[in-house]
Amino acid sequence: MRIGQLSQRTGTSERLIRYYESAGLLSSARLPNGYRDYEPSAEQTVRQIRALLAAGLPTRLIGQVLPCGQPDGPLLACPGVLTKLRTQLAELDRRAEELDQARDTLRRAIAATEQAGPPALQGSGRSAGRPSSTAR
Repeated sequence: MRIGQLSQRTGTSERLIRYYESAGLLSSARLPNGYRDYEPSAEQTVRQIRALLAAGLPTRLIGQVLPCGQPDGPLLACPGVLTKLRTQLAELDRRAEELDQARDTLRRAIAATEQAGPPALQGSGRSAGRPSSTAR
């Protein structure tokens, strides 16, 4: 399959597919005209790469996980990679906790603002705290 077909089937840009190949995550054969030719399994490989990137794994770690995966099954960590995956999971958990706290802060700010009502206007008709355009 050519790169355009792989791009269309996976929803991944041709540029990213070329990047995955340059990073050693994907391989292709070259046709006599220089076009890349991908095996049918490349579609699943690209989907796995995208899923692992979405999980926050860097490409160097993805390169260590992909060789041990099943073509149509679950990804299995190669020996020696499990510790790195656990470290990555801990980092994702930490970031998720930070995002939860940020979301709670925003919810409280929105609720407090909605309860307080619209901001009071000063006597000049300008919004409180905003300088007029003629101020120097």
